[in-house]
Formats: sequence, structure tokens, C-alpha cells
Amino acid sequence: MKKNKPTEQSEKNIVAVEEALSKSEQFIERNQNMLIGVVAVIVLIIAGYIGYTRFILEPREQNARAEMFMAEKFFEQDSLRLALEGDGANLGFLDIISEFRMTRTANLARYYAGVSLLNLGEYREAIDHLKKFRKRDQMLGAMAYGAIGDAYLQLDDKRNAVRYYRRAANHQPNPLTTPAFLLKMGMVYELKGEYGNALEAYRTIQREYANTNEGRNIERFIARAETASR
Repeated sequence: MKKNKPTEQSEKNIVAVEEALSKSEQFIERNQNMLIGVVAVIVLIIAGYIGYTRFILEPREQNARAEMFMAEKFFEQDSLRLALEGDGANLGFLDIISEFRMTRTANLARYYAGVSLLNLGEYREAIDHLKKFRKRDQMLGAMAYGAIGDAYLQLDDKRNAVRYYRRAANHQPNPLTTPAFLLKMGMVYELKGEYGNALEAYRTIQREYANTNEGRNIERFIARAETASR
């Protein structure tokens, strides 16, 4: 079988590739020290991060968890002021936030502090802490958004209450928190006289969460909003 001879264009392409490779090699040779330095810096950054995590952050995390034990006990016992501020011998959530910054435990303390302040009627302070809480967890994230909604509702700020109930409902949707916050959102829409929006929330529960507690009782809410909208 006769082999095709390389065309002029293919020869030009080969020459171009060879020139590009040659230029790359020249660049590496000229900048070898700089490239080695960049690699060394990257290695140092990675090693520093691993060292910081293992030898500083993890021990602080363990310390923070141990220190927060009593604050959580006070929270469970509804001794919310002690949970927040400590009892003199044990730290409260506010101390944990201050002394163990950048730890997961301090972030969790933000949630506890926000809920405690909400139940103590200190709504602005509750909102501040709950907004700073990093909402990665499915349940706690939704509950934090919902608690912000509760605080705004107590401040008679229905617009923001609806806004945060919607965020709570949309945060990693699930049959436990989503219908509960859709229901709250619908009820606030009713308070605002926005019955069409209320019906939309209620019908979402009926359509997507029919087997939940909220879903089994949603027809009376739908009937009420339909009657009010006429």
C-alpha cells in the first residue's frame, strides 16, 4: 500500500509544534528558580494549613466542645441566661463565640445563642447571631433561618418574616422542616392580606408533602385562604 507523503501544511504544523516546545523549554530554563520558588511556596502553604489544622485548630475544637458542655446543659434546662453568659465557673455561649473563634463549636454556639436570645425576647440580638451562624447543616440551617423569621415576626416585620421563612423552606428541602416553614410563611401572608401567596404556599404542602403532619391538616388552611380571598 502506498504511503502518503507529508503535505506542505502538515510539515509547517510539525515545525510550529517543535518551535512551541522549544520556546517552552527555554522559558522553563530561564525561569527555573522562579518556578521552583512558586512550587516551594505552595508546598509551604499546604504544610502550614495541615499543621495549623492538626496542631492548633483541632485541639482548640476539642477544648471548645469540652467548655460548651455546661452551656448546652443549661440550654436543655431552659436556664437560658446561664446558657448565654455562664455561671462564673463555666463558660456560656457568648464566651465560646469570643474565645474559640473559627471553630465549628463557636459556630454552633452562634445558633444556640440566637435561639436563646429569641426565647428571652431579645430579638435584634437573636437576629444578629443567627445571621452569623454558618448554615451548612440541613436541619440546623433551616431552623436558623426559621428562627430569624420568628424574630422578625415578633418585631412586626412581616416582610422579612416571610423572606426568612421562605429561605428556611428552601434550605435543603426535606419533609421535616420544609412543610413547617411553608405553613408559617402562608400564615404570615394571610396576616398581610396576601391570600394568593398564602394559597401558593399551602398548595405546595398539599402537593409535595401530603404525608406530613402539615400536609394532613392543610385543607382547612386552604379553605380559609380561599374564603378570605373572595
